[in-house]
Amino acid sequence: MKILPDSVEKLIQSFEKLPGIGPKTASRLTFYLLHVPQHELDSFSDAVKNVRLGTLTCSRCSNVSETDPCVICASPNRDESIICVVEQPIDVVSVEKTGKFDGVYHVLHGSINPLSNIGPDELTIDKLLTRVQSDKIKEIILATNPDMEGEATAMYIRREILRLNPPAGGQNSNLNGLKITRIAHGLPVGADIEYADEVTLGRAIEGRDEY
Repeated sequence: MKILPDSVEKLIQSFEKLPGIGPKTASRLTFYLLHVPQHELDSFSDAVKNVRLGTLTCSRCSNVSETDPCVICASPNRDESIICVVEQPIDVVSVEKTGKFDGVYHVLHGSINPLSNIGPDELTIDKLLTRVQSDKIKEIILATNPDMEGEATAMYIRREILRLNPPAGGQNSNLNGLKITRIAHGLPVGADIEYADEVTLGRAIEGRDEY
């Protein structure tokens, strides 16, 4: 016997498709919305519909923005010679909250994950390599998540940068002026940057190691 209306079941199923939302949470959210005034539901619906329509991807750093270039890339107060490479746009927000970084960013929109059929071509790594070659970059900070996929992505990027810009004085030289660093201190293995607090992430940025 069918208990729930189709509209309720469809909304529960839609919530379940979101990351981190299980069946129980999806049901709680759905039944909560049943008690929300209609004008608030309309506002919520408009916000969901416009989240894609009201944003674009920055042609320089691939971050989500309302303008191209984004406000960070367009700012004259940012050090364009330092690029912090992150997996997702939300990671830019997290790093910015630390107040410890005044460079620019490059958003990969994911990490290398063969089990999910995500390889380098599905990310914005080629665009990053183009920036490294064309811009006057002094440092690349690899701020991918400290999990298996993030480490694999960082290692791949480092290898590709070394291939395009080999050190003049051997393996331990400074890549002809380009330094590659990896955030390490303060972030436990397996943790996502998105969930790190400002102090922990700030220490990770300040205590980055050459990679």
